[in-house]
Amino acid sequence: MKTPYSSIYKVLHLNRLVVIALIVFATLSSCFSVWIAHNINNKALNSAFAINTDGSIIPLKLVNQKENFKVEALAHLELFHSYFYNIDASNYEKNLEKALWLGNNSVDNLYRQKKADGVYNRLIQYSLVQRVLSIDSQIDEQNGEQTFRTVTVFEINRGSTIDTYELVSTGNLILVDRNFPKNPHGLLITNYFEKSLKKLTDKN
Repeated sequence: MKTPYSSIYKVLHLNRLVVIALIVFATLSSCFSVWIAHNINNKALNSAFAINTDGSIIPLKLVNQKENFKVEALAHLELFHSYFYNIDASNYEKNLEKALWLGNNSVDNLYRQKKADGVYNRLIQYSLVQRVLSIDSQIDEQNGEQTFRTVTVFEINRGSTIDTYELVSTGNLILVDRNFPKNPHGLLITNYFEKSLKKLTDKN
């Protein structure tokens, strides 16, 4: 008994389905490959590398982040030291309030200590003018923490004399949420400490 042949139309229909399936699979594979290549290219463009001083390779994005942090940190420190030390009888309350937004309780404790010692009372009583002349900050990373050392030169005008002082202060910086205009750089000073204070000159 002979095996009946399948209908030619069924065979052609099956072949057409196989061909269509292969075309669809090939198209999807090509699209997926193009997408993968596009992603790899974007990552390569966004992950350029720079050579460190010791010869190691670091992502350029990380370099840019550190550079941006340094700019923000220097501006934050200059703003704080200007508010905290550039004071007179007419503006000290307003300036100190702004300064306290830029640091944690270590700054607040120093402010309270100065207040208890009568620093601000003498400012009012003798109409003293304390004016910042220069602020020079250095930032360093130690054990994953951002530390700073700032040299602030300021003068105190006592009317008949003008005394110039150099203050060295240290502390740390941590990231916080930006709060414009109270804390525009999104940084907070911690462990603030007035390390040394020395008199430079007397002007009669």
